[in-house]
Amino acid sequence: MDIRKEYLEFFKNKGHEVVSSMPLVPDDPTLMFTNAGMVQFKDIFTGDVPTPSNPTATSCQLCVRAGGKHNDLENVGYTARHHTLFEMLGNFSFGDYFKEKAIAYAWEFVTKNLALPIDKLWVTIHDSDDEAYELWQKHIDASRIKRFGDKDNFWSMGDTGACGPCSEIFYDQGEEHFNSDEDYLGGEGDRFLEIWNLVFMQYERDTSGKLNPLPKPSIDTGMGLERVIAIKEGVLNNFDSSNFQPIIKKIEELAINKINDENIGSYRVISDHLRANSFMLSQGILFGNEGRPYVNRRIMRRAVRHGYLLGFRKPFLAQVYDTLCDMMGTHYSDLIDQKDYIKEQLTLEEARFFKTIESGMALFEEELENTKDIFSGEIAFKLYDEKGFPLDLTEDMLRDKNIKVDIEKFDSLMAEQKAKAKAAWKGSGDAATSGDFKALLEQYGENEFVGYENTNYRSKILSLLDENFKEVTSLKKGESGWVMLDKTPFYATSGGQAGDIGALEDNEHIAIIEDTQKFHGLNLSKVKVENSDISKDEEVKAVVVNRYEVAKHHSATHLLQSALKMVLGDTVAQAGSLNDSSRLRFDFTYPKAMTQEQIEEVEDLVNSMISRGIVGSVEELAIEDAKKKGAIAMFGEKYGDVVRVVEFGDISVEFCGGTHVRNTHDIGSFYITKESGVSAGVRRIEAVCGMSAISYAKSFMKKYQEVQTEVKNQDAITGIKKLKDQIKELKKEIEEAQSASATPIAEEMIGDVKVVVDIVKNGDIKKLIDDMKNANEKLAALLIQPKGEKVMIVAGSKNTSIKAGDWIKNIAPIVGGGGGGRPDFAQAGGKDVSKIEDAKKAALDYAKANL
Repeated sequence: MDIRKEYLEFFKNKGHEVVSSMPLVPDDPTLMFTNAGMVQFKDIFTGDVPTPSNPTATSCQLCVRAGGKHNDLENVGYTARHHTLFEMLGNFSFGDYFKEKAIAYAWEFVTKNLALPIDKLWVTIHDSDDEAYELWQKHIDASRIKRFGDKDNFWSMGDTGACGPCSEIFYDQGEEHFNSDEDYLGGEGDRFLEIWNLVFMQYERDTSGKLNPLPKPSIDTGMGLERVIAIKEGVLNNFDSSNFQPIIKKIEELAINKINDENIGSYRVISDHLRANSFMLSQGILFGNEGRPYVNRRIMRRAVRHGYLLGFRKPFLAQVYDTLCDMMGTHYSDLIDQKDYIKEQLTLEEARFFKTIESGMALFEEELENTKDIFSGEIAFKLYDEKGFPLDLTEDMLRDKNIKVDIEKFDSLMAEQKAKAKAAWKGSGDAATSGDFKALLEQYGENEFVGYENTNYRSKILSLLDENFKEVTSLKKGESGWVMLDKTPFYATSGGQAGDIGALEDNEHIAIIEDTQKFHGLNLSKVKVENSDISKDEEVKAVVVNRYEVAKHHSATHLLQSALKMVLGDTVAQAGSLNDSSRLRFDFTYPKAMTQEQIEEVEDLVNSMISRGIVGSVEELAIEDAKKKGAIAMFGEKYGDVVRVVEFGDISVEFCGGTHVRNTHDIGSFYITKESGVSAGVRRIEAVCGMSAISYAKSFMKKYQEVQTEVKNQDAITGIKKLKDQIKELKKEIEEAQSASATPIAEEMIGDVKVVVDIVKNGDIKKLIDDMKNANEKLAALLIQPKGEKVMIVAGSKNTSIKAGDWIKNIAPIVGGGGGGRPDFAQAGGKDVSKIEDAKKAALDYAKANL
């Protein structure tokens, strides 16, 4: 039984719109990851945007709870039901049906579609919710309905806002399997397993704490797919179900240490973490040192550490990935589309940690032997800073031993080095969330973008907002704010393309458009009034001034991606971009720095594509047709059923909502200005084209002319070579002058060993020692050189009983210094120039006594 498919079909037949899973990176700056099915509907529930035409929806949402406020990472492997990544089934009503239908739908699906036995089911409600109590009695005996308080059965988005009581469905897994004191309904044990939560959003809590009834009560539900599969298959642990067992069996096939009662937790951790790492990578969340990439790295390193316990000493997850792909790739096609890339990134990150894990484990075990109650904060920090062990990984290794880390010391060391991996993270989403956008949407709807065909357009000002996004009737001379046009040619920042700038003009005045952004579907432009007021309902000429150069850079980015794939291979994938009127920046996945030859080849390929004059075309296609055509999608982007496809001949086909040139000829020239690393496995190319390329070339010509002037107007390269030759000759002359002025060095023979002990005022005494060693079979030499108020001593020995290091140690203290070295070469420094004659005599005496 495909429960995921069954659920979505069930609610589709009840009139719900099936909505695809939103990206793991949410359009919500308050969240690190999408952690529930309701996240993509949050603005509808809060009333920030109007209710859609179909006020009911259903989804199967990928969720991550491994960072930020919602973090289950440390529990994975120790419990039967915690996961870093999971799938949440949900059905939603936005002011349509309420408790009665929500309860009826849930009961029908659980008892008929899932066919769960009624005598195993229990229901909980909020202790004040008599309405839910009466409705549930239509389906289940009153004795199986239990009331609980706010802690268990009341849900809210935050301290204020939409909230309401909730009702949970529990499944009794059997008294015979559980015997703890917490194995009762409402306890912390696993016997009674919550499978579905129905939230009845019927209030809005104000700042005083008062609950005010909502005009349109709504429904938000969530049912964990992993839990339901385990129940249907009659297993007491999610990891024993078909959702995880094929992965676990593949790990065991590869591992040295086979499954037993002691290591089963490691197998479960790896199977869970592989899923999380793979889905994050498929949506463009890479491995890094802060924010979401750091969470991905923490998950990976925890998996590798458990792999180490199973006997792995080199990357292995890519071999297991094929099994995951076979299991989930049909429903989540990104796993298949990005298969080679994901396996490559998994292997590269594993390899990085395997390089240090052995020495890290040795350091950990050594400190553990000396630990009773508190593990050293210094060692925990050293494991983090030098061995790549996240703190929670060290804490995880100490968990079974009931030992805590000295967090205070760890934190102080982190503060001293300014926290290499910052706890801060950057959210994503709309450019702002201030202002009553709901009112604008309800009054005007989303305004139309007409900029694909027009860079100037006669438009009507529908609304004006001040800098705080409050609606006003006019903006006066010198004031700034935001303008909403009925039909706008200004492109809002999106897909890596910078927002348009320009002007609003009429016969009386000019207002400057400084930026364009999108707010909850509204295309708004930031405006500064130059010479006279602008007013709501006024008609103006909207003129875009930067479009042509932006379009050149955006189209060049598409050509660049194609060229990179040609040169570096098809595993190259976009990891971010920026296109404005003066430059482009393109981040892409690749494990190492490009060579100069590769950079030049990519640059030449792009210029070749430009010179060919390839005609661009844009069409809207059903998403499946676009994929069949080979269109490249951006990681993590959510696309609708119909997508816009930008194509340049047989060179480039991409999903893209941006603006582009009509012919590659229009781009002009293309120059790569920089290639650099962004993070592990991600490189960045910065480039210019169009007018910026002309300016770039001019600046180089100017520098070249300046060089020519410096080399007396001869060919620059020839002139530079002559200057280098002159420098070389001058260095040689200086060395010869130093050598000529050097004092003759005293020599004598002791037995068959040449002994040289002297004071040398000029020249390189290290080089003199080396030259003498090369010229003699047996040599003991010690040279002393005054350098201002200091002294330098160098000693060398070849095929003699004297050890240079010992010789230096005996002589250096005479001139107030110290030093040492190898038996064949040593050096020292001193502070007392007045004692160098004494040091010379002592050095000769030492040689005579030890030869």
